[in-house]
Amino acid sequence: MARPTPPLSRRSVLALGGSATLGALLSSCTGGAPPGLTPTGEAETTAGGPRPALAHWYHQYPEEGRHEAATRYAEAYSAADVTVSWRPGDYARTTAEALLTPAGPDVFEYANGPTIDMIRGEQVVDLTDVFGRELSDFPPALVERVTWDGRIYAVPQVVSTQLLVYRRSMLDQAGIAPPQQMEQLLESSRALTRDDVKGLFLGADGGAGRMGGPMLWAGGFDFLDDESVGFDNAGAAESLAVLRTLWTDEVLLLDASDDWTDPTPLTAGRVAMQWTELSAFPRIRERLGDDFGAVPWPSMPGGAPSVPVTAYAASVSALARDIDAAREYVRWLWVDSPDHQLDFATSHGLGIPARISVAADAEALASGPEQDAATYVAEHGRSLTPLLWTDACASAWGEMMTRIVHDGSDPQEELDALVPVVEAELDRVTA
Repeated sequence: MARPTPPLSRRSVLALGGSATLGALLSSCTGGAPPGLTPTGEAETTAGGPRPALAHWYHQYPEEGRHEAATRYAEAYSAADVTVSWRPGDYARTTAEALLTPAGPDVFEYANGPTIDMIRGEQVVDLTDVFGRELSDFPPALVERVTWDGRIYAVPQVVSTQLLVYRRSMLDQAGIAPPQQMEQLLESSRALTRDDVKGLFLGADGGAGRMGGPMLWAGGFDFLDDESVGFDNAGAAESLAVLRTLWTDEVLLLDASDDWTDPTPLTAGRVAMQWTELSAFPRIRERLGDDFGAVPWPSMPGGAPSVPVTAYAASVSALARDIDAAREYVRWLWVDSPDHQLDFATSHGLGIPARISVAADAEALASGPEQDAATYVAEHGRSLTPLLWTDACASAWGEMMTRIVHDGSDPQEELDALVPVVEAELDRVTA
C-alpha cells in the first residue's frame, strides 16, 4: 500500500481546497504523480505478470445508459481487468456489510462518500495523493465532506442538487415573482393555492423527511458546527416551525402518486412550485419547454439561500485485492479523465460534473434553469449532511421532524431533547 502523505487538518482542507496551493502541496508530497503511476499518468504494470482484477460497485442508477457507460469506461482501462457490478436494492446497507469481507468490492461508490464509521474502522483507504494537482478543481465543500483527520477518502463523481422549481406561466398569471425570502414563499404558496391547484409540493410527507436541513440553513444554522451541535439555538426552532405553518395553511400537495423526485405534480399543473432535484429537469423540459424556472430554497433573516448538494464518490476498500491497482484505477477514471465525468453526468440524465472546470464547459448546463442550477451550486451549495452526522443522528432527526410537521410538537422542546442524542454520537465517533 502506498505511503500516506503527512496529515492536513480538516479546516486546512476546507480553507485551501479551492486554491492551487493545496494542489501544489499534495503534488510535492508525491513527487508529481501518485505511487504506481508514471509522471504522464500511465499505470505501471509488472513485466510479464497478469493484469490485476478489480470489482467496481455502483448503485442502480435509474437513468438509461449509465450502466453501459460505466462498463465502457472499465473496458477501456488497460492496466487492470475491471468488472462493473450494478447493485439493486438497499445499496448502502449491502455495501457496508460487504466491506467487512474479502468478497466485497475493490472500488465502490457511496452517497456523499464513505461514512465516518467506515473511515474510523479503517475499511477504506486514504486517497489524498490520488488527486495530485487537480484537487483545486474539485469544490471545497465536496472535498471537506470526504475528509477526516486531514486525509481524503473518496473522489467525487457527479453532483446532484435540489431546488425550488416553479411554473413561469402560473406565477406570471398571478403576478408573483419567484420567492427569494421565506415570507415571500409563505405568501406565494397561499396566493397560488386555489380550486384543485396547490401552491407547493415538498413530497408526500409535507417536507418532513427532506426539508429540515434547508430550513436550518435558511435561518443561519446547521446540523453540526464542526464537532458540536449546530442547532442549539432558539432561532433554529423558529426555522423548523415554518414547515408546520405550510402544513396547517393547507397549501401543500399531499396526495401525489409519487414523491418529490417525480416532477409530475409540477408538469401536470397540480402545483405551481415544487421542490425537486436537478435530474428531473430533462423530464420537466420535455413536458413544459421553457415554462419553468428554479431558485434556491428561500432564506430567513440571518440565514442564506439553501442549495443542498450530494455527490456519489468513489472509494477503495481496505480489503481490496490490489489496493495500489484500485487507487490507480480511481485516479484514471475520475481525476485524469474529465470526459468520463462529463459523459456520466450529462449524457445519461442530468447532473453536474464534480470537476469545476468540466462543469463550466458542460453544454447541458450552459443556459436556462440548468445553468442557474449550476450557478446556485457554485455560489450556495453545501453538503446535505456533514460527515459526522451518523445514521443514528439522521434517524432521530427524521422522527423529530415528523412530530413537528405532522403532529404540531413544539420545535424547541423537540430540539432540546435531540441535543444529547447527537452529542452522544459525536462523542462516539470522535473518541
